[in-house]
Amino acid sequence: MARVRRYDRGADGNPGARNQRNVPTNAWATKPTATPNAKRVAVARHPWSVPVAAFAIDPSTVGAGAGIGAALNGMRPIVEIMTVNFSLLALDQILNNAATLRHMSGGQFSVPIVIRMATGAGRQLAAQHAHSLEGWYAHVPGIRIVAPATLEDARGMLWTALLDPDPVLIFEHQTLYNMEGPLADDAGAVDIDHAAVRRLGSDVSLVTYGASLFKALDAATQLAAQGIEAEVIDLRTLRPLDMSTVLASVRKTHRLVVIDEGWKSGSLSAEIVARTVEGAFFDLEAPPARVCTAEVPIPYPKHLED
Repeated sequence: MARVRRYDRGADGNPGARNQRNVPTNAWATKPTATPNAKRVAVARHPWSVPVAAFAIDPSTVGAGAGIGAALNGMRPIVEIMTVNFSLLALDQILNNAATLRHMSGGQFSVPIVIRMATGAGRQLAAQHAHSLEGWYAHVPGIRIVAPATLEDARGMLWTALLDPDPVLIFEHQTLYNMEGPLADDAGAVDIDHAAVRRLGSDVSLVTYGASLFKALDAATQLAAQGIEAEVIDLRTLRPLDMSTVLASVRKTHRLVVIDEGWKSGSLSAEIVARTVEGAFFDLEAPPARVCTAEVPIPYPKHLED
């Protein structure tokens, strides 16, 4: 995203005179700016050295673009885009470049870039910084989407992602950053092709990912006290989905509940339910259910966010 802004005239009436000092003719100069989400402004100068426009470039766009360029030149860059909402400013770079260049080059180019970002609510960051947009990105061919929930996956998925010849986006839930626990000395790369069964059960399948895994495990413990044994599946990778593990569980339990922090409409949970109905309709003994975020902007007050 670029925004054009024209400069005011200098004190002597000359357009942009205040900005002309020590700038070579027909060159690009950089000038600090207070524009939100912009690191610096590039000032375009025509051959008569008069500044004509300034472009406020968001650092997310620059970071993604620079990372893609580095990947095309043999590097294995890791780009961090803080919270997921900032990635929307780099959407063109991610969707129209990183995800498509292998296809558009006939397999001549690969883009081995890893892009990390924080996702989800729970830390009172209000409506603009508490999105769960991993389902949006999981809609796009050409990129792999992973969502670690455990310490082993948080470390190991990054390792494996760096070995992948194609773009990998890692969605890390904000509430998991303070998680602590033991990690084996030999912990290394982990599989990012398959879901994991985190708890065995026989009565209902609870399918989720990221921070919602621990809520699902808590729910399974409460259900067990009532004599209901829930199987908990951690998807881990959201694109491509490991539906084989999900369908195998549903064929055993005959019931499905998908827990997804995204909004229900057009969600990842909807895709999982649709594929389950397509692949295991006659194994279901009850309609699949979904637990999703209320379809409103995430509120700031903690009692509403929770």
